[in-house]
Amino acid sequence: MGIVLPVLPTTPFVLLAAACFARSSDRFYNALLNHRLTGQLIADWRTHGAMQRKTKHWAAFMMVLSFGTSILIMHSFWHRIMLLAMATILGVFIWRIPVRPEPTTDPTVAPASPET
Repeated sequence: MGIVLPVLPTTPFVLLAAACFARSSDRFYNALLNHRLTGQLIADWRTHGAMQRKTKHWAAFMMVLSFGTSILIMHSFWHRIMLLAMATILGVFIWRIPVRPEPTTDPTVAPASPET
């Protein structure tokens, strides 16, 4: 739904679809998990209960772009206020979602070698 309507975020609909498919059809659920766009979102949420930082930045950019354009083309003052309120609520919602911990890639730490 969020892919078609730019004002709505895609992630909650993807997570809802994954939850429904997990209970109803293993085939569809596995298709969502293996999809190149939705698979990582679902895996991050299931594993960490969080989003990647780049995903949050992309969501914020798309929100500013879509809400900003919508506010600019609206003629009614009250519609502009409504869009601004929706953008604020959605922005706070996305801001409150935790950021997934990044894997540590410290070049000073050598990988453990197996004992021989």
